[in-house]
This record gives sequence, structure tokens and C-alpha cells, in this order.
Amino acid sequence: MSSPISYDLQGQGGGILITSANGAITGKFRWLQFITDTVLSNIVASNIEEIDTLGGVTIPAGIGIGGMITEITVTSGSVIAYYV
Repeated sequence: MSSPISYDLQGQGGGILITSANGAITGKFRWLQFITDTVLSNIVASNIEEIDTLGGVTIPAGIGIGGMITEITVTSGSVIAYYV
């Protein structure tokens, strides 16, 4: 039997599609999957040092970032944030 953590890593814990239309989104996310080339204006993750330096940088489609992410704001593009 698979553990609940395994399901979360497979995206079965759910998520939210975030675009510039959403504004700042807060929550507890474990994975970000960039669907299109995306620019963030803000990202907060308690376990990734200097992650705030990604603000203003274009992150290519297909890139994924894992961590304990609690806030994200998209300037352009789209990203799926998967819940913890």
C-alpha cells in the first residue's frame, strides 16, 4: 500500500493553477511545475536559501521546484502549485 506522501508527490493531493490573474497565493505547497515560461515577482520557501532571487527571472516551461513553499506571485506565465 502506498503512503499518503507518495500520493502527494504524484500530485494526487491536489494543486492550484497560478497565473498573473491570481495575485499573491499563499498556502503550503511541496512542488511547483512551470507550465509555460514564467516570471515570478515573489516566491517564499522556508527551506530554500536565496529563493527570493528568482523574482524577475524567466523560469522556462517544464522546470519543477520542490520545497516548503508558502507564497508565490506570478507576473507572467503559468505554474501549478501542488499542495503538501
